[in-house]
Amino acid sequence: MVRDRSVNSCLNSTLVGRADDVRALNRLARAARGGRASSAVVTGPTGIGKSALLRAFLGGDACRHATVLQGTCEEGASGDSWGGVRTLLGPTAQDASPEDAALLALTPGTLAGEPPHAPAVQRAFHGLYRHAANALSRCPLVLALDDVHHCDELSLHWLDFLLRRADGLPLLVVLTRQEEATALDHGAPGHRALADLTARRRTTTLRLRPMTETDVAEVVRQFFPAPAAPAFVTRAWVMTGGNPRLLDRLLRELWAEGAGSGVGGADRIAETGGRVLARWARELLDRRPLWVGEVARAVAVLGERGADHVGPLAAVPADVVEDALMVLREAGLLTPGGRHLADGAVREAVLEPLDAQALSRLHTRAALLLSDAGRPAEEVADHLLPLPSISEPWMPGVLLEAAVRAEARGAPETAARYLYRVLEVDPDSVEVRVRLARALAETDPPEAIGLLRGALAPSVDIRTRARIAAQFGTTCLAARESTAALGMLEEVLDALDAELGPDLLPADRELRTLVESVLLIVGSQGRSTIAATRKRAAAAMTVPEGDTPAQRQKLAAMAVLTALDDQAPEPAVKCALRAASSPPLPLKNWSLINSAFVLGLADRTEDALHALDRLLRHGRENSRGWTYSLALSTRALLLHGLGALPDALADARAAVQISGAERWGETVVLPRLALAGVLVDRGEAARAEKLLTSTGPAWRDQYVWTYPRYLLAHGRARHALGDAEGALALFRECGRSLEEDGVRHAAYVPWWAEAACVLAELGRAEEAQEPAAHGTRLARRWGTPRVLGLAALARGVATPGEKGVELLGEAVRELSASPARVEHARAELVLGQVLLTAGDRRGAREHLRAASDLAQRYGAVALGQNARGALLEAGGRMRKMTASPLDLLTSMERKVAGLAAGGAGNRSIAQSLYVTVRTVETHLTSVYRKLDIAERAQLAAVLRSPGVRGARVPRQASRPRGQR
Repeated sequence: MVRDRSVNSCLNSTLVGRADDVRALNRLARAARGGRASSAVVTGPTGIGKSALLRAFLGGDACRHATVLQGTCEEGASGDSWGGVRTLLGPTAQDASPEDAALLALTPGTLAGEPPHAPAVQRAFHGLYRHAANALSRCPLVLALDDVHHCDELSLHWLDFLLRRADGLPLLVVLTRQEEATALDHGAPGHRALADLTARRRTTTLRLRPMTETDVAEVVRQFFPAPAAPAFVTRAWVMTGGNPRLLDRLLRELWAEGAGSGVGGADRIAETGGRVLARWARELLDRRPLWVGEVARAVAVLGERGADHVGPLAAVPADVVEDALMVLREAGLLTPGGRHLADGAVREAVLEPLDAQALSRLHTRAALLLSDAGRPAEEVADHLLPLPSISEPWMPGVLLEAAVRAEARGAPETAARYLYRVLEVDPDSVEVRVRLARALAETDPPEAIGLLRGALAPSVDIRTRARIAAQFGTTCLAARESTAALGMLEEVLDALDAELGPDLLPADRELRTLVESVLLIVGSQGRSTIAATRKRAAAAMTVPEGDTPAQRQKLAAMAVLTALDDQAPEPAVKCALRAASSPPLPLKNWSLINSAFVLGLADRTEDALHALDRLLRHGRENSRGWTYSLALSTRALLLHGLGALPDALADARAAVQISGAERWGETVVLPRLALAGVLVDRGEAARAEKLLTSTGPAWRDQYVWTYPRYLLAHGRARHALGDAEGALALFRECGRSLEEDGVRHAAYVPWWAEAACVLAELGRAEEAQEPAAHGTRLARRWGTPRVLGLAALARGVATPGEKGVELLGEAVRELSASPARVEHARAELVLGQVLLTAGDRRGAREHLRAASDLAQRYGAVALGQNARGALLEAGGRMRKMTASPLDLLTSMERKVAGLAAGGAGNRSIAQSLYVTVRTVETHLTSVYRKLDIAERAQLAAVLRSPGVRGARVPRQASRPRGQR
């Protein structure tokens, strides 16, 4: 019963929001009763509710004491002479005089083709007028003719004849017509007659508007028993454009599918509404002239960008195009105010009548039209992609040009689609294979490698082979196939030397440097290849000046190898700074990644972050997902080391999200390692370990830059979970792996400091002296405050008594002068704990409070909780440390977030806080990152519920442009 009531309510839903229109017709009816004859035309697009409004008016009180004669003009009735008169006056024939009855019995075709002023027609007009006047003499008369745009010409002329002679008579004529019919019937015989009739001085035109969102909400309330979600109402309103008939169909369809009006139903509206719109489109086009369908198909094929060429493609004049567009727009098939179809399902419905051959011809004609008009190659190429074959000689050139443009605007996947079609025509083309491999390098590295292998034939000249080999090497990094790349690069280098000799031209020297740089980059990744690569670099490679892109890439690679040589940082830093400072030169990703790595080791954090920011901007603008994810992970590691845990957390999460959505995501380990490290410090060690154990050993154990980080992060997670012995085993394995790989650097993966602290915690201070001494030797060679502070910390925990306290004080001083804020907090905590154990409660409180403050400020929840517990034990007081996302915000960010959540705009916030709008935007961006939310609307919920994270929606600003 509830369902039946809901359906009945929906059947009457077209009257929602129509009260003013009903009242307007009622006023005209009352005026007619007083002898003021008039007419009204109710107009609007298909489905807007004209007939429903007419029925409601005729059944109301205003017509209760009048004679109501009503009829409907059926489609195709315009050729039926007197059809409109018969449907109106036919029921009154039995009361007519013999003379009038003969007139009312006019059969189809009677007087057809006669002009209105012909004597026979005029006699018929007068006879019909007398019949109507007889009815008017008894009581008011209401003549209501629905769908008058289908009416025949003579009937319309008679209605005009009647109204011109009805002054002082109680007559009201009400007509309904489709608004889009104006565009369709301008060539029809009845068009002029209808125009004359509606132009009368006393004709009132009621144009029915689409339903408002409030109206839609009322209809949904009548239809569904449960309260509707606001999103359901909004989406239903947008999908139907406020058209009552469309809304009725949509709600019926949703009801039949078992969907309610809640959030779940709202999620179904797009799919279900698309089907409803598609059926609506098919019905509409079936009832319209052929040229409307031709224009609709041209619009469907050309899309929004080709809207100016619809006429030539449809082969219809420009004025007819505009009429057809109006018909489609009024029917809700075009976007409001636009010239393209409203939905993909509508497009499919419009093109459904075409077979594959006809559709291909249409796309080919569209491509030629756009090409002749000088439109961009991508617009032309989009019409070549659906073709079954690239058969014309001009087509491959267009596709190649489109691919170049797509690459230039940062759309490699689009470029790949164009290039695949070109490759069908010329599968052996080296140029096309190389271009396609470049487009696929960061979206499908294995496919790109296969294409490059096919292009590296022995018959290819050495210079071309060298360029392809360099591309092959960097692509192998994304696919984790470094070993295959090394052999190829070494072979090409040997061939270059043999064929070109020692006296190289500048271009050849740059080419050779490019191959050398890629060999260094690839060789320094693998645990089994880094030693040989270091030897080769030291023995046979000169340090370049860094004046060209290839030189800077080689310089950055050599900076990494130099940094690992157990010496002071200055030579490596000099190389890294030179490699990273190349704004005028084409950007090489690995120049910035390797430079940032070295600069981060050397505590040159601002320079490192600047290099990574440049790389991230380049990756985002060019949709380089693999590079972007790698750069985000690297920045997350750097920020973590700086103690900027909220920003590190945001970067690491974004990197994991991006890589997880890609085909190459399984081979990329660094995002997960970066995220796990931050989670441990955030007090989420169990989540960190789960993330780490899900990482495949095939991708982590073979590489210098992942395996030690994995062991360190896993060891820290085990320690946080209470497994000190397990953590110690992992730290020692980390040290062994680095020793095997020949990597002896104090700042890179300082496992020795972690091992020393765990051993001291286990009461094995003497054992702690060995890793402490190892780290101290390395730290003194590198000499930055961070590693010197860590070395002092390791020695301090391994040294009992006052000497140990002194060393821990040294660690606090060194680390406070370094950018390592969390390590500084850790040193304060350890020193406070040692002082507390020694009975110096006052001194302990000073350092424990400092540790707690630092941890709170930088988001190190686990460390802060430990500091707070020790502080309370020492007799101090401190507010509880939490993992609330709001703790991540600065005071200014809290103020901005609070005002924004309350509905204030950016300009208003800026004025109230006396800052610039740009400053407000910067703070809001930071807030979104830290709270892991995507938009302003989510702020209020997060601020009301501090323990609840924002919706896990990927931040658009954090993704490469092509992945949005």
